[in-house]
Amino acid sequence: MVKVNIDADGCPVVSQTVNIAKKFDFEVVIYCDTSHEISVEGIVTKIISKGADAVDFALLKDVEKGDIVVTQDYGLAAMALAKNALVIDQNGREFTQENIDQLLFTRHLGQKIRQAGGRTKGPKKRDKDVNKIYEKNFYQLCERAK
Repeated sequence: MVKVNIDADGCPVVSQTVNIAKKFDFEVVIYCDTSHEISVEGIVTKIISKGADAVDFALLKDVEKGDIVVTQDYGLAAMALAKNALVIDQNGREFTQENIDQLLFTRHLGQKIRQAGGRTKGPKKRDKDVNKIYEKNFYQLCERAK
């Protein structure tokens, strides 16, 4: 059975993800730290102690081949891909073996620029159109996973 693992710290699409996953009868597990306690009726929530990447590692430990992971963290996405999971971010972009290296490299460059005192652009303000794109792409990902 496919399991949907949600990295819920700062994730704006938890309810949409749960609703779509239920249509496919997929198991859903929400992962968050103690500062983001999230609960959805009928869904398992794993609350992880605070710590650098603690939620990511707890989620990754539970991921199996064919599962779906919802995260905006490139590092977690790369590790989930290595376990043959399907991975999507909160904007509906699927992480793949073909795009993850470029995304990790871009993140690395941004870190170097900030370490040198430079500035990089932050994410755009989220709008309803992004939610629609996410829902469409997540539904299609679920179709492939079933």
